[in-house]
Amino acid sequence: MSEIEREAMEYDVVIVGAGPAGLSAAIRLKQLDADLNVVVLEKGSEVGAHILSGAVLDPCGLDALIPDWKEKGAPLNVPVKEDNFYVLGEAGKLRIPNWPMPPLMNNHGNYIVSMGNVCRWMAEQAEELGVEIFPGMACSELVYGDNGEVKGVVAGVFGLEPDGSYGPNTEPGMELHGKYVFLSEGVRGSLSKEVIAKYDLQAGKEPQKFGIGMKEIWEIDPEKHREGSVTHTMGWPLGGNAGGGSFIYHLENNQVYVGFVVHLNYKNPYVFPYMEFQRFKHHPMVAELLKGGKRVAYGARAITEGGYQSMPKMVAPGVALLGCSVGMVNVPRIKGNHNAMLSGKAAAEAAYNAIKADRSGDELTAYEEDVRTGPIAKDLKKVRNVKPLWSKYGMFPSLALGGLDMWFSSIFGGTLFGTVSHGKTDAESTGSAASYEPIEYPKPDGTLSFDRLTNVSFSFTNHEEEQPCHLRLADPNIPVVVNLRQYAEPAQRYCPAGVYEVVEEEGKDPRFVINFQNCVHCKTCDIKDPSQNITWVTPQGGDGPNYPNM
Repeated sequence: MSEIEREAMEYDVVIVGAGPAGLSAAIRLKQLDADLNVVVLEKGSEVGAHILSGAVLDPCGLDALIPDWKEKGAPLNVPVKEDNFYVLGEAGKLRIPNWPMPPLMNNHGNYIVSMGNVCRWMAEQAEELGVEIFPGMACSELVYGDNGEVKGVVAGVFGLEPDGSYGPNTEPGMELHGKYVFLSEGVRGSLSKEVIAKYDLQAGKEPQKFGIGMKEIWEIDPEKHREGSVTHTMGWPLGGNAGGGSFIYHLENNQVYVGFVVHLNYKNPYVFPYMEFQRFKHHPMVAELLKGGKRVAYGARAITEGGYQSMPKMVAPGVALLGCSVGMVNVPRIKGNHNAMLSGKAAAEAAYNAIKADRSGDELTAYEEDVRTGPIAKDLKKVRNVKPLWSKYGMFPSLALGGLDMWFSSIFGGTLFGTVSHGKTDAESTGSAASYEPIEYPKPDGTLSFDRLTNVSFSFTNHEEEQPCHLRLADPNIPVVVNLRQYAEPAQRYCPAGVYEVVEEEGKDPRFVINFQNCVHCKTCDIKDPSQNITWVTPQGGDGPNYPNM
C-alpha cells in the first residue's frame, strides 16, 4: 500500500478511538494547552456507536479529569443504592452477604450508566475545548517514520474491491501524522496488536486473558423495577464448564441491563457462551424479573481480564497504548472505565511535557511510570490474583482465596500469594473435542431467550457488503482441516453474532463460511481461535454495530 499517494495532515497528537481513554486524553491535552492540535479518529458511525460496557462507573476518573462534571451535565443519573451477590443453582440461589466482602467491592458512590452516552457527553466537552473528532474514520494502517517510530495512521479508506485491492471508486484515505500517536482502540485493537508484536511489548509479562461479555437492555414492568439496584451472580448455568457470571443493573426509565460474561480460557470446545447467556435468563430469579418485559438492544464485546501482571509495556517510539488496549479492568469489580480515563489523563500529561520540551517520536516513559506507580496500579495490584486463582482452583476455592488475598492487600498493602501466573493463552486453553461430550442447549423460546441472528438485529449492525471481509484467515484450509477435526470448529459457538458457520452438504466437503456482515466487533475470534488463524482488522469507517445507549 506504500505506493498509494495520500494527503497528509499534521497534528501534535493523533488519538485512535473515541472511548473513555481516548476522549480523556484529548480533553486533558487541551486543558493543558489550548493551542495543541489534537484529533480523535473513531471507527463507529458516531461517538458511542461501538461502546459497550456494563456499566457501573466509579467516578474517580471523571473527578480527576473534569471535577465539575455534575454541573456540566454528565449523564451519571443513577447512583447505586443496593448491592446483591448470589451463587445460583439451577432452580435456587444463595445470597452472599456483603459484610465479608473486601471494601473495594462496595459500589457505594458509583453510578449505573450508559458508557455510550458518557462518551457522547465527553466528546461534547472535548469539542468545546477545540478537539477535532472525526467519527466514521477507521484507522487501517500505521505510518512509520525513518527511525522505525510510529508517526501516524492511515484513516478513511473507502470503496476497496472485495479482494482488498484499489479500484476506480476507492478513496485512498489520508495520513494523519502526530508528534505522538495514542492507541485507545479498546480490547484487542488491530493497530495495538501490531504495535505489541512489532516492539515485543508483551515480553516478560503474563499472557493477556479475556472474557466475552454479552448484554441486553430490557424494558421491564415498572412494579419490578428498582432504580439503582446492582446484582451479580456466579454459578449456574456455567458450572464447571467455564468461569464467569452475570450482572443485572436497574437504570432509569424502567430499564435493566442484563449481562453475562464467560471467561475465554474454557477448555471444552462445545461451550457456547451465547447460549449460556440465553439459558441464564430462564433462571427463576431472572425470568420473574423479565416476565412481561421486552428486550430493546443487544451487543457483545471482549473484556481484558489478565490484570496487572498481563499489562504489556505501554509505550514504544512515537506511540502509547491507553485503556483496554493495555488491559486495565479490575476483574472482581467488573470495572475498567475509571482506569481508562486515568490512563488517558496520564498519557496526555506525558505528551504535553514532551512536546513542551520539543520532543517527538520517542517513548513516553513518564506515562508508563505513572500507570505503574499511580492510582491505576494501586487499583489493579490488590486484585491481581483473583482471576488466576479462579482459573486454577475453580469458583468456590477462589472465592475464599481471592477474598482473603484482597482483604490482606487492602489492610497490609501486600499479597499473600505473590503474583500468581496465568499460564496458557485462552487459545491454547482449548481442549480437543474428543475429550468432551457435546452440550445440549435448550432452544430459545423467543420471549426470554433468542437466537443469535434475531438478537444481532437489535445491535443495529450494518456492513457494506462489497467491501473486503475484515476477518482474515492466515490459512483458509485450517478451519476445516484442523479446527473442525480437532476442536469441532468452536468458531461456530464462541462468536456471539453467528458470523462463522460450517456448511455440510451431502456428497460435498464441509465449507467454512464467514458472514462478516453480522460482526459486532467483539474480537472473540481473534482471541479464542485455537489455531490463531483469524485476524480481526477494521472494516471501513462507520460500519459495524450502532449501539444506542450501551
